[in-house]
Amino acid sequence: MTTAGLDTTFMALADPTRRAILARLAKGEATVKELVAPFRISQPAISKHLKVLERAGLITRGRDRQSRPCRLEARPLAEADAWLEGYREIWEANFNRLDDLLEDLKRGRGAEQGEGSS
Repeated sequence: MTTAGLDTTFMALADPTRRAILARLAKGEATVKELVAPFRISQPAISKHLKVLERAGLITRGRDRQSRPCRLEARPLAEADAWLEGYREIWEANFNRLDDLLEDLKRGRGAEQGEGSS
């Protein structure tokens, strides 16, 4: 994924309403009317959020007679996850080193306590 693509994906994910819309769409497609229901915002406001998600490639809108059901598109999320994976590996390595250090400290402290009790 390009840097611009990642920027667009993360910008779209930065808003809690858009994340909630994606969470709903993860359960299956929905119409705009269905997506508006749980929110205390207007249909035009939801439509603006949907346009942001659509531009980011996170959703697509179909045509089904009168309605235009929205569907989650996983590709941008998978690409963002792949980008984050490199950082996850760095953090896991850091946590493993910290675990090793704590174990060394525990062993050292246990040896010191054992020497003083004889």
